[in-house]
Amino acid sequence: MTAKKSALGKGLGALIPEIENTVQEENINSVKEIDINHICPNEEQPRKNFDDEKLNLLAQSIKDHGIIQPVLVKKEGEYYKIIAGERRWRAARIAGLKKIPVIEKELSETETMEISLIENLQREDLNPIEEAIAYKKLIDDFGFTQEKIANRIGKSRPAIANSLRLLNLDGKVMEYLIDGTLSEGHGRVLVSIEDKKLQYELAKKIIDENLNVRQTEKLISSLHNKNKKSTTKPKKEIFIKDIEDRLKHILGTKVTINKGRKKGKIEIEYYSDEDLERIIDMFNV
Repeated sequence: MTAKKSALGKGLGALIPEIENTVQEENINSVKEIDINHICPNEEQPRKNFDDEKLNLLAQSIKDHGIIQPVLVKKEGEYYKIIAGERRWRAARIAGLKKIPVIEKELSETETMEISLIENLQREDLNPIEEAIAYKKLIDDFGFTQEKIANRIGKSRPAIANSLRLLNLDGKVMEYLIDGTLSEGHGRVLVSIEDKKLQYELAKKIIDENLNVRQTEKLISSLHNKNKKSTTKPKKEIFIKDIEDRLKHILGTKVTINKGRKKGKIEIEYYSDEDLERIIDMFNV
């Protein structure tokens, strides 16, 4: 693995020293200020949602102190594509800055995407669904394993697996996780429900009743237990129905078995005194 590739996955803090070393050694890729309108976001970056309130707070901080950490960019034609730092760029626009400090880096498309994904993941800037999509993209597009992702960003492999499972949620439920209406913990519990329509109905119940994750777990657990009971009941009914049919065939009349928890009863119908005597005779009474 080259020195360039080994820096991937270590976050922006590891990338900047590498670039500064390159500046000193080769006199290229220096920090410079460029027109903010010549910078464009990376459409492939995982983060799609930005909190307006937090952006405004960052914009005020930029007005007061400037941009402390340059935005990492890549030259594409007459423009610069953001590799890492889109939130700073957006806040700078709100703050009214005309130029911002950047570090220009020559990277392949694969390296650009890998850095963008991992930088966002390490900063924990992503909502649970964006995070899961980022993991999936690393796996599908760059051949990462769950173990490799876990090692790169300092999480356990089960945590990565649980995150990926969130992509099995109903689309509307995903929206609740994206906008923060439901937490990732709620999503992990709901994903155990295979029926996506039921997932959505339960999500609405959780929101309406303001259930926390522990209460949601109890709700889903009781539902699973209820489903287990309902799936075993038909087998018993088939067994009882078979006995009813056999008795009907033997006695020549309708037989009904009512089974309770600890005891039950058998109802044998007769249609005349003669019919009753016939049935009694069959029992040799």
